[in-house]
Amino acid sequence: MKNHQVQVAIAILYQENKFLMQLRDNIPSIIYPGYWALFGGHLELGESPDIAVKREILEEIGYDFPAFSEFCCYWDDTVIRHVFHAPLLVSFEQLVLNEGWDMAFLTPEDIRQGNCYSQNAGEIRPLGPMHQRIMLDFLDSNQHS
Repeated sequence: MKNHQVQVAIAILYQENKFLMQLRDNIPSIIYPGYWALFGGHLELGESPDIAVKREILEEIGYDFPAFSEFCCYWDDTVIRHVFHAPLLVSFEQLVLNEGWDMAFLTPEDIRQGNCYSQNAGEIRPLGPMHQRIMLDFLDSNQHS
């Protein structure tokens, strides 16, 4: 039994009222397999959340975002999620998907309905429930305007 929570740092990246999300690999052993989720990942030993989020985004899509802000922190019995946000300052074509099944810009409508079509999967895929909750909170906060 674990006596501590895993910590992750994730980023809400937005451009023109659309939000970049990752379709997670469809591997049953990972959390939210085949679901849309925010980019990010686990903090390494001794790493702060703000350093981790920059590292993870660089690793996952090759984007070194210059400035970002903290949005909120979400936790449950197993995970502490440090959530950051920033405008995406490069074109979609400049990003390279190094992790995951697909990536796409989701609209607020996609987020509210809880699913989005994936070109790579060839079908509509759901949003991870926690990621949808985070995004709905973010949309309600109007911090991306």
